[in-house]
Amino acid sequence: MKPIFYMILPVIAFSIIFVNAFFGHLIFESESNQVVNKYTVYVHLLSEWDSDSKNIIFDITNSWYKSDKDENINPVFDAESKEYNTNQLQEINDKSFVELKHEFSDCQEEWQPMIYRKAVDTIRHEIEYVQGKQLSINPDISVYPNIENKNYDNSKQQSKIKNGFAQFFPICTSKEITSYDYSIKTDNKDLGFDVYFVSSSIQRENFGNSEFNSYTELGCYGQNKQSYSGTCKNIQKDSGLLVIFPDELKPWITKVTINLYEN
Repeated sequence: MKPIFYMILPVIAFSIIFVNAFFGHLIFESESNQVVNKYTVYVHLLSEWDSDSKNIIFDITNSWYKSDKDENINPVFDAESKEYNTNQLQEINDKSFVELKHEFSDCQEEWQPMIYRKAVDTIRHEIEYVQGKQLSINPDISVYPNIENKNYDNSKQQSKIKNGFAQFFPICTSKEITSYDYSIKTDNKDLGFDVYFVSSSIQRENFGNSEFNSYTELGCYGQNKQSYSGTCKNIQKDSGLLVIFPDELKPWITKVTINLYEN
């Protein structure tokens, strides 16, 4: 059954591309006012880290609802009018890193999927669903299974991440209070990550000390995971997701996939 399924997948992908060439504006046009923000953050750790010269790639999909007053504004990203990337030297826990961030992350632009990218993402979603790595049958929504890190226990993880690397991902919302579904996974099989919904980016600096504060309701955090999905309710508009890895990265590149969906 599975070999036949994998043979059919390329045919379906080609059909999507062919049909979209003529009717793409009808296929992908949404009647709701929800918009999609896709961007990538590249992190290169410098010599101060035990994980010297290691890299972390964060692929983020953020879907949220525009306010009624913004419905007549076209938020599509204009590559000709803006600098595409921002490259910054930053510091956390007295350790330096270089961060390369796409312009899409400012919650002002809407990402429009290219034809082939939409087809590839849909096929990848279906393959992961068959393999059990994906729990959602909707190709536009990713839900990952709850997979614990089996390399060491949670108490050891909490000790490891005190001096680890933390990355903040802001939500996009036009509401003062909102709720978000989220999912996150990593291809690094050696370590676990912690993930927390926090009230602002300030908590990135506070992590590891007594001033750190996060949403503590069930579903708003996960500890020592390699794959996780949850829902965090009643969060403020400046909130975001904080993802932390121990400073013990072994592969040259660790990839992290993050999906955020406003309810």
